[in-house]
Amino acid sequence: MSTTAIHSAEDARRLAKRRLPWMVFDYIDGAAGRETGAARNRAALDAITLRPRILRDVSERSLSTTLFGAEADRPFGIAPMGMCNLSAPGADLMLARLAARYKVPHGVSTVASTPLEHIIETAEGHAWFQLYFSGDGSGTFKLVERAKSAGYETLVLTVDVPEVGRRPRELRHGFTMPFRIGPKQFLDFALHPRWSLSTLFKGRPTMANFDMPGFDFDRTESRARATWDTLAQLRDTWPGKLVVKGVLDVEDAQQLASAGVDAIQVSSHGARQLESSPAPIEVLPQMRAALGPEFPLFYDSGIRSGEDVLKALSIGANFTFVGRSLQFAIAARGEAGLNSLWDVLSSELDIAMAQTGLTKLPTPG
Repeated sequence: MSTTAIHSAEDARRLAKRRLPWMVFDYIDGAAGRETGAARNRAALDAITLRPRILRDVSERSLSTTLFGAEADRPFGIAPMGMCNLSAPGADLMLARLAARYKVPHGVSTVASTPLEHIIETAEGHAWFQLYFSGDGSGTFKLVERAKSAGYETLVLTVDVPEVGRRPRELRHGFTMPFRIGPKQFLDFALHPRWSLSTLFKGRPTMANFDMPGFDFDRTESRARATWDTLAQLRDTWPGKLVVKGVLDVEDAQQLASAGVDAIQVSSHGARQLESSPAPIEVLPQMRAALGPEFPLFYDSGIRSGEDVLKALSIGANFTFVGRSLQFAIAARGEAGLNSLWDVLSSELDIAMAQTGLTKLPTPG
């Protein structure tokens, strides 16, 4: 039996841990503080059960859904993740090709390793631009205009990082962008030659969206100046769909709906920012109850299987996003690994639907 096959998200993580430098693996895998928030996310997802139903004709099942009026072939997309090319050279475009094939959104991070224009072109338009407000906002709004010019129709404002969370695993490795190479980092790279040589050959990953006049981005720079007035200015500036990501408070969600946003993404940033944040999956049904069945609610944080996707859909989400597991799959086996994990997630969801008597995906209401 092959030890490199990917039959689950856990397989992808195990293989990635073996192949990535320790510093890079811990950057992708780590969470805030003692990582109890990440454990709480997982425990909350595990505690949710699905209702098995029997003797229903479930021979014909559909995994497709509608997202902002367009058909998507899966109810899960690609969460915005920074510096994806750390997992393997070309990872951003691997994700973009996947998004195009299944007509799902590829969340393009502000700190992507590939220019936002290249990604949306490869994704054949199936890309949303994720935005961080940073510093005084001048560079941020330049990025908004650039995304508009590139053809993005959906903007995802991430609001749960007024200050970057402390992730001890990163700090112990001295992780910085760009890399600071000292004796410890040199040893780490030397002990992972396949990753190091391929990365060296393709060029060191950079934060590609900041190669523009008048914009210097510091990953650790404070984002604390963003306010409700900032949101109003963005709403006035942006003609397309506006999603706000990183919302875990029902009162905030209600205020966002009143402010004219088009959707809310319930998320704890994978517990990477605030260790003591509530498990997003427990907040999701509360937000659905407060906002009613029609308001679009998306979900990310901790999804590792198709059953996790079905759980989120069953308790109020319209759509879900998968994050670091996809990076692990790329680190494990490149684009073939990514496609394998995507097939695994699809199969897990499809089988769970059959087991629970569903021929189509659940919807709120």
